[in-house]
Amino acid sequence: MIPFPFHLFGQRKPLTLPSLASSNYNCFLPASKNLESIYNEDRDGTPHVKKHDGRFSSCLSTQNAADRSASLGILGSRAFRPEPCRLEAGAQNFRSISTWELGAPDGCNHRRMHISISTLGPNPPQLSDATLRGHRHAMRLPPAAASLPEVSEIALLERALELVKNRIKAEKEASAPPPASVAMQCGKPFTIKTFNAISPSGLEKFPKERYAVSGKTEDLPDSPMVRCIVRCGAGVNNIPVSKMTELGVPVFNTPGANANAVKELVIASLLLASRGIMEGHRHVNDVIYKEEKMDYDACAKRIEKDKAMFVGTEIEGKTLGVIGLGAIGGKVVNAALDLGMKVVGFDPVLSLDAAWKLPGDRMNRCNTLDDLLKVSDYITIHVPYIMGATHHLLNGTNLLLCKPGVHLLNFARGEIIDGEAVLDMYKRGTLKGKYISDFADEFLAGHPRHLVLPHLGASTEEAEDNSAAMAADTVRDFLQTGTIRNSVNFPQTVLPKADGAGGRLCIVNKNQTGVLGQITSFLGSKNVNIAQQINTSRGDIAYTIFDFAEVADPDSLQEELAKACQGWASLPSQCQASAKPSQAKPVPSQAKPVPSQ
Repeated sequence: MIPFPFHLFGQRKPLTLPSLASSNYNCFLPASKNLESIYNEDRDGTPHVKKHDGRFSSCLSTQNAADRSASLGILGSRAFRPEPCRLEAGAQNFRSISTWELGAPDGCNHRRMHISISTLGPNPPQLSDATLRGHRHAMRLPPAAASLPEVSEIALLERALELVKNRIKAEKEASAPPPASVAMQCGKPFTIKTFNAISPSGLEKFPKERYAVSGKTEDLPDSPMVRCIVRCGAGVNNIPVSKMTELGVPVFNTPGANANAVKELVIASLLLASRGIMEGHRHVNDVIYKEEKMDYDACAKRIEKDKAMFVGTEIEGKTLGVIGLGAIGGKVVNAALDLGMKVVGFDPVLSLDAAWKLPGDRMNRCNTLDDLLKVSDYITIHVPYIMGATHHLLNGTNLLLCKPGVHLLNFARGEIIDGEAVLDMYKRGTLKGKYISDFADEFLAGHPRHLVLPHLGASTEEAEDNSAAMAADTVRDFLQTGTIRNSVNFPQTVLPKADGAGGRLCIVNKNQTGVLGQITSFLGSKNVNIAQQINTSRGDIAYTIFDFAEVADPDSLQEELAKACQGWASLPSQCQASAKPSQAKPVPSQAKPVPSQ
């Protein structure tokens, strides 16, 4: 038995056919505008592909009379349909041919057809040829070979279907949440309290047998305990982050989930700023239609004539300043470059991951915000609002450094730009560009140069689905494994489960000297063998994960630990009394659960 590559939906799967002998076999296919190539692989994988008189030819050859099987693939564009083709045999003939169409893999613009050739051993009966027509064909044997066993096309198709089903099943299992173990099935379900309208595609990620999800408190278990809060979006200004940090409650967001939606709105706003689109639309509706009393001919002439009132500029070749180069800012940078703009960026806290995604050779990073303001024709802001840090980041002092015609785009938070300072510059004539945002400003309300949109930044179906799904995954990761990702107040902490570990203990404590030593000493006194651990910190908060063998009474272990050690960030009673959003007490996914705190 000799295995050869089996091409199935772009994947190479091992398949074994009967080993048979052969010498040379050539496959000739009529010329086709959609046929790109044919290919085959010998036992050693060496391709032999030829093109002659407008036909592709592939020679399947062997160096001796050893038993043989081989495969031939045909690759064409998605529009390609296999035409009648002929397989010719050499001095020693083959036993069977089987061919089937594999279609086009997802995301692939090609079609594949696969031909399998099996040959006989010594002294095979002579077989002049076999004709393949269409995309699935049965072998045609002459009378001399009619009694020989035939490779069943149906069997091959059934095998192909079985492989496809197995692949789909494996993909579903890989993307599905971990199977509910004994630990996941014990105790009360996790409680997820929702606020505002959350996309159903995200909420569906919470298994119903383990999670109680509702926006109504009366539908949830009594006296839930807050374990975490997640915001479907980037901004967390509507969450008391400092208070949650004191209570040892991580606050998560979903950075990047709505990045493409915001990027597209920024690109649209660049055009709104440069071309007088909204002003022209208002002029047609509020002036021309009224003055011409909806007379078609008169309106048509005015619309053509009044175009001179709204002459704009092109964005190609202009300089865009991007403040904040994270998930959204990075996408804006690349989109602006693709539109032919020059780009400068400023981000004093740029992460390594974000930096890798930037086209460093095509843009310039400024060392200071002032450097960016001096050279930009357009400025777009993509930083979070932090009181004392980004409050009035653009103000009456540094805005004076800008070009008079600079356009400001703000789809981050309204408070980042000082609206009163912008109004003053408009009055004095030192600022003539437009200010476009999806936030109201008490000083600029009604000003003709302030174009205000509804809060549309992340208002797309795709962004809402992405944010909800990312939020659900983040919460489940934390509740089931203690993993911290995308938290605005806790350190990132990821610890894969140790082999043979029976339980996981997650602890939030004040970032003080000696606390970790107290915890490990206590666990040692209880004969708890620590398989692995990780300790991280951020500001005043420290977070530790322990994996250990099974313990007889995890609840008692936690209670004794809380009494024996000092420096906890909070105790369960504090979390229960102080927080409004409701989450259940987390139970890790290992066999013997120990709550997170």
